[in-house]
Amino acid sequence: MSEKRLELVRGLGAWASMAIVVGTMIGTGIFLKPAEMAREGRSVSIVFAAWIVGAILSLFGALSFAELGAAIPEAGGEYAYLRRGFGPAWGFLFGWMHSIVGRPSSASSIAAGMMRFMGFFIPAVAAPIFTLHIAIPGLTGWLKPYDFVFTWAQPLGVLWLVLMTGVNYLGVRLGGGVQVFLTAIKLFSVLMVIGVAFALPASGAHMPGPMWPVAGSTGLLGAFLAALAAALWAYDGWEDLNLVGSEVENPQRNIPRALVGGVSLVAIIYLLFSAACLRVLPFESVASSAHVASDVVARVVGHGAAAWVTLAMVISALGSMNSSVLSGARVPYAMARDGIFFRIADGIHPKYRTPGRALIFQCVLASLMALTGTFEELTNLFIFAGWIFYGLAVVALFRMRRTEPDMPRPYRCWGYPWVPGLFVLGALALTFNIWLQRPGRSSVGLLLILAGLPFYRYWQRAGRKSEVGLG
Repeated sequence: MSEKRLELVRGLGAWASMAIVVGTMIGTGIFLKPAEMAREGRSVSIVFAAWIVGAILSLFGALSFAELGAAIPEAGGEYAYLRRGFGPAWGFLFGWMHSIVGRPSSASSIAAGMMRFMGFFIPAVAAPIFTLHIAIPGLTGWLKPYDFVFTWAQPLGVLWLVLMTGVNYLGVRLGGGVQVFLTAIKLFSVLMVIGVAFALPASGAHMPGPMWPVAGSTGLLGAFLAALAAALWAYDGWEDLNLVGSEVENPQRNIPRALVGGVSLVAIIYLLFSAACLRVLPFESVASSAHVASDVVARVVGHGAAAWVTLAMVISALGSMNSSVLSGARVPYAMARDGIFFRIADGIHPKYRTPGRALIFQCVLASLMALTGTFEELTNLFIFAGWIFYGLAVVALFRMRRTEPDMPRPYRCWGYPWVPGLFVLGALALTFNIWLQRPGRSSVGLLLILAGLPFYRYWQRAGRKSEVGLG
């Protein structure tokens, strides 16, 4: 008789589930993306439109994923939904994208953002060590020449990725407990910035301008979609809870509550945070700021208080990184368990009951990306790759409503079919615009996703041969 296979343990309660949603969403994005949104949007109205539409899209996605997560509470999230809705090949493509491109770029971008915060204390962190000028002959009209700048921030980011991987290697309850603690700190830091800004006397506030786009200006849709892409990075993380569905206690209740409640809370906080920044700083200062939250606090109460806020932002980034590492490794583990991924990612640690090998595999890839990219480049690669499959997972919801009408659904998506339908359309528009704006890195991401198909065929053949041998 074969030895019983070790399984993951349901060790994430209601508070830890909510902390994963809120803690992953509130990370580096809210502190770094307002500047990019101001640069891309070029007016207050477009910036706030991007925040509001981003909140609506994220809430619509959370409502859709709440139905999927409550009905199919399995490790891997979209991997499990696409397998069941469209077949194993589609589940594999998501899992491959997530494991090779999506989660490593997400975790590494959080590390890069945290190092930017550290630059507030130690400017030498951003000092270049060397620069490479990369130009591909014959393709400069489409792929612009690129300067690769290697700074001390990249290896330091790798160090923190290794440390957070170690925390989550030691147990899901430890990782969940750390997440609750760090989420409380990051909520305090964001609310402190909002409170300081609105405590400023009206005489010291700035008029938030330019309020509207310049009359006759072109490219308004492109400006809005670029600002929206930045906003959606700040909102991203609501779907991470689904990746650890097999480790959530009472998933039929806790997953929907954590998703919908977490996204709603974060949306309110982000709108208040953006209003706070524009109340204290001129629009041009927000657009050019490298540490917008620190600049807000420094303007109101001085540099010393700004240093404490920046330290809280570093801790906030750690919380987001912890959640990203915790949830991300469950996908390569689930695929390796099913025989369609590298065997090195399979297996549960006999003592800590965590997917230890998958955590190490994920850490290696994230570290390589952290060494080769900047915050903005890595976040755009993640949004492009990730939102393709967010949309496909919700399309799978439509399909399973038709093909499996009797499937137990403890929670049904509010506003069906309009809410999930609008989410799919938004995901399509967003990914297409990112590809138009950044065709080089987006095309590399797309090629990396498609490169998984030969591996899938190989692992399928290997699986069939092993079945024949056992028979």
